[in-house]
Amino acid sequence: MKAVIAEIITIGDEILYGQIVDTNSAWMGTELTKIGVRVKQITSISDSAEHIIKALDDARTRADVILMTGGLGPTKDDLTKTVLTSYFHTSLKLHAPSLADVTEIFKARGRELTELNRQQAFLPEACTPVRNVLGTAPGMWFEQGGKVFVSMPGVPFEMKRMMTDTVLPQLQQYFDTPHIIHKVVQTVGLPESILADRLEAWEMGLPEHLKLAYLPHLGGVRLRLTGQGTAAEVLEQELQQEVEKLRHIIPGHIFAYGEVKLEEAVGQLLKERGLTIATAESCTGGFLAHKLTSIGGSSAYYQGSIVAYHNEVKVRELGVKPETLQQHGAVSEATVREMARNVRQKFGTDIGVATSGIAGPDGGTAEKPVGTIWIAYADKDRTVAKLLHFNKDRLLNIEYTAMAVLNLVRQRLNTTVEE
Repeated sequence: MKAVIAEIITIGDEILYGQIVDTNSAWMGTELTKIGVRVKQITSISDSAEHIIKALDDARTRADVILMTGGLGPTKDDLTKTVLTSYFHTSLKLHAPSLADVTEIFKARGRELTELNRQQAFLPEACTPVRNVLGTAPGMWFEQGGKVFVSMPGVPFEMKRMMTDTVLPQLQQYFDTPHIIHKVVQTVGLPESILADRLEAWEMGLPEHLKLAYLPHLGGVRLRLTGQGTAAEVLEQELQQEVEKLRHIIPGHIFAYGEVKLEEAVGQLLKERGLTIATAESCTGGFLAHKLTSIGGSSAYYQGSIVAYHNEVKVRELGVKPETLQQHGAVSEATVREMARNVRQKFGTDIGVATSGIAGPDGGTAEKPVGTIWIAYADKDRTVAKLLHFNKDRLLNIEYTAMAVLNLVRQRLNTTVEE
């Protein structure tokens, strides 16, 4: 079955100036995938007739579906409808149902319909109007040469309602679309390049209709396995078989399946085992506590934190020995071990974790350069510490450290996995 390819064109200088973020395209891509339509390109252009025409000409050479957002307002800089009228060699005509919708919206707001807004009910004769029940600008559906062109407002809630009510169902009727199914495997502890090396033989053996994508982020690498086919059940089974193979290739580095964050996976492990945790933070300044408590229900396992940034606080609140700091310094294995053990005792938790390091951009020495970080884990049986080396970016060092601690907790809780 032939793939149905879509291209998204977002129109608006405000996007190009960085005044707003294009969230529409991400949402549209997700929803189109669900009905078997693959987005191959997203293009952002200015409010210019020349750019709109060029974008349409280019898109129709490579896509079956061209979805446009933006430029449908009542002001002079909104050119999309005028350009589309000319592009499809048609003329504007009053569309009575759209005028009724616009009139009703103004009436509900207690305002009088203006001539500018009345003009929004004039639509190209060659289009099929797409009703906008939440705004004053109707959408437009054009068909030409077996291709579909749809123009919608850039206002997210208006676009989403039109897509859900009309555009997506009509695309399913117009095209014979294949099934597209994604399986996401969340990994941690291996850089993308090393992970790719380990998976090379498996990846090379994938069937032609299954594709792998590496999606690195601060918390690790998301592996997205995508399958396309005519039988959803068969495709689902094939994808699951490949995921099972991954479990045997990198067992110690998979922490979840689907769109799950590392802090969420760790929280679930703590909850399942009925364990509690407390944090002692220096260089991360409370960011680790933030990650743990960003998950709903974290009060079931998270007890509290001490942000001991100054050495006096480490001594007074965490009971770190003054001689430990004098002999080894704040950024040391000895100090971070005491922090983890003592915060566990202070809060009466099953687990204590700690961070201490030089986040940067200054403060480093030849012996301990910026990016030198110590982390530790303590429970009733053992204390484990790890030395990390990151870069000179302060915020990145803080985030990397928090994720490293979460992964250390995960590893200690899963004592049977490969480390």
